[in-house]
Amino acid sequence: MPSLDGLDWLYVTSGYLFQLVLIVHFSMRRWAFARALRWGWIVYALSVPAAAVSLALLLGGKNWSFWLAGFLFLIWAAFGYTVEYVRRIEWRSPIRWPIFGPYLLLYLATCMFYWFPMTLIARPFWYVAGGLFVISTLLNVFSHHPAAS
Repeated sequence: MPSLDGLDWLYVTSGYLFQLVLIVHFSMRRWAFARALRWGWIVYALSVPAAAVSLALLLGGKNWSFWLAGFLFLIWAAFGYTVEYVRRIEWRSPIRWPIFGPYLLLYLATCMFYWFPMTLIARPFWYVAGGLFVISTLLNVFSHHPAAS
């Protein structure tokens, strides 16, 4: 494995934490639906420190592919928070494409920019991030409704 500087570790840690937060949130949404809805804004709020990390990566001279994720997270979070908590728009069922399209695009772009650039640091980091992405995606897909009792 190559020698990693502090900013590399900051990026890898941020990427893993992003996926772990999603895993916890989607798990809660699956098994404690009401609680997840009440506290889901925290996922969006975590975009602020993520953007600060991206700013540090940018100012530290890292390639754009490393610092873009936190800024994408901030944009996705601002959009999601506005739709879900400020305007309280039900857009998932039925699907409202003018909201669903940008939401999904921003979400997936954020995930991909936390994942794909890890291969530029070390392939094992990429594999772990990929595994976390698969877990969070499966939980996401199966968590849009509370678990049947």
